[in-house]
Amino acid sequence: METPQTEPLDVERIRRDFPVLEREFDGTPLVYLDNAATSQTPEPVIDSITDYYRRYNANVHRGLHQLSQEASIAYEEAHDRVAEFIGASGGREEIVFTKNTTESMNTVAYAWGLANLEPGDEVVLTEMEHHASLVTWQQLAKKTGAEVKYIQVDDEGYLDMDHARELITDDTAMVSVVHVSNTLGTINPVSDLADLAHDHDSLIFVDGAQSVPHMSVDVEAIDADFFAFSGHKMCGPTGVGVLYGKRHLLEEMQPYLYGGMMISKVTFEDSTWHDLPWKFEAGTPVISQGIALAEACDYLDEIGMDRVEQHGERLAEYAYERLSEFDDVDILGPPGDDRAALVSFNLDTVHAHDVSEILNSHGVAVRAGDHCTQPLHDKLGIPASTRASFYIYNTQEEVDVMVEALADARELFA
Repeated sequence: METPQTEPLDVERIRRDFPVLEREFDGTPLVYLDNAATSQTPEPVIDSITDYYRRYNANVHRGLHQLSQEASIAYEEAHDRVAEFIGASGGREEIVFTKNTTESMNTVAYAWGLANLEPGDEVVLTEMEHHASLVTWQQLAKKTGAEVKYIQVDDEGYLDMDHARELITDDTAMVSVVHVSNTLGTINPVSDLADLAHDHDSLIFVDGAQSVPHMSVDVEAIDADFFAFSGHKMCGPTGVGVLYGKRHLLEEMQPYLYGGMMISKVTFEDSTWHDLPWKFEAGTPVISQGIALAEACDYLDEIGMDRVEQHGERLAEYAYERLSEFDDVDILGPPGDDRAALVSFNLDTVHAHDVSEILNSHGVAVRAGDHCTQPLHDKLGIPASTRASFYIYNTQEEVDVMVEALADARELFA
């Protein structure tokens, strides 16, 4: 179903919020197309970090003095703001701040998985999973005796849903699926997968690292049991990730890390845990980063997530069309009009790293490598690919610069 068109973004105004985009290299303007790795940070988010350190830098939940109270309130309210941003009606109790998506996945794998998985259980992933998911569940399966199975990816880059229906059975304990592939740009039907999982009394974990920055996400509409993403891909700072979990599941889980702040009572014999979400946030937490993440949510909501999504998809479609002009360029994943805001490709006979170096000499920043999806690249029969990924401050003119630089690479290696 087509999404109703929204008013285009005022990209030139948005670009003024991002000081790094003013950089030049030997007179060549920066064209930043590596947003799937990390987005750039706007002035309001930067200001929220400096404001914290200038005005109320203090540890949270530990002091009765004014600074600590102000920091604690801001940090707690940041959880509420993030909950609102992803449609979690349970508020802060369902939002755990971690340091990134990877830590969020490990938290569930070890806090839930070690207690619940046993020999005979199955964990169902997809062939397009990021290493953060694949390696985590792979290693946990070795510890518990569970078996990992993989939903196949078809030739166009879509999940084989018939295969998914075969794999997800009453033996399935967890389905862990990436919402948007960071390599193919595929937008997976996570609500359908959640229904499949729940039909077999299984849980579903959704990796939203590439979806939350680019589209409106409602974790309750998806019916995700767990959902994770990172701040640094959505205009926020590095060092903060989010784990959403349904309250009853988080209440049942034991902590993953132990130490200060996450305890209620400690004796020489035993300890009890703090309320949600604090029992999962041991030690001094990511205070300034969490506050800045809430500011990033405000920034994106002010623009409008529907507009963010359509802008990124238009750029991806345009890039797909431009790259399709070359007979010797192989584009990975779905058609240009049915993908998220990224395009991965290969230039025949030229390694992705060499392509990236040539693009870099033209000021174009892209990602080259396996994008933490080695098994997927193995399936595709390629060692690496070049990925261009787009965000709210990118333009069609920047796509043209990339394509022109790619033409130079073709001539150089002809």
